[in-house]
Amino acid sequence: MEPSAVPLASASLAAVEDDAALTRLHPNYAWALRVRLLFSLVPLVIGALVIEAMLGRVVEAKPELAFLALVPPGVLSGTVMLVSLLLLIVVPQRRYNTRGYHMSADRLRVVRGVLWHSDTVVPFGRVQHIDLHQDPVERFFGIATLTLHTAGNHNASVHLPGLGADLARELREDIRGHIKRESL
Repeated sequence: MEPSAVPLASASLAAVEDDAALTRLHPNYAWALRVRLLFSLVPLVIGALVIEAMLGRVVEAKPELAFLALVPPGVLSGTVMLVSLLLLIVVPQRRYNTRGYHMSADRLRVVRGVLWHSDTVVPFGRVQHIDLHQDPVERFFGIATLTLHTAGNHNASVHLPGLGADLARELREDIRGHIKRESL
């Protein structure tokens, strides 16, 4: 067999593995994204309510700004609430639908991105250590984030959020087992 045929065979095997169906994240991940987005949108809604209340007082204090009274009450805050509601429904679901992973015998593939698509493949031989993280929202929904830290400086950490907590622990142990076998 030619020496150049070996890399081609392994490259075609890697391409087949990279085309494999992605495993979806835990369904609670979409809900966790909604809660985080809600925490970001609440100040916007409060700000719209405050601005609307201040506009009413400004019109009373300065008659030359009477044209502002033509805007019916609730238009600004209602619009902000409606846009926030649409964002809460659409954005987390789109992010959930575009994320996935595939774990093969020697690598982990992580795919993400709605507008900016990212497809990252991490060979287990490059993994230096593995973190398992749960913030309070993730803990509430029973999910976790698995982070693989690799050798090198570009994309040195790969995050895989939205895994069921038990599955994240299993994946960590599987990857750790691959690392131990490769280091022997």
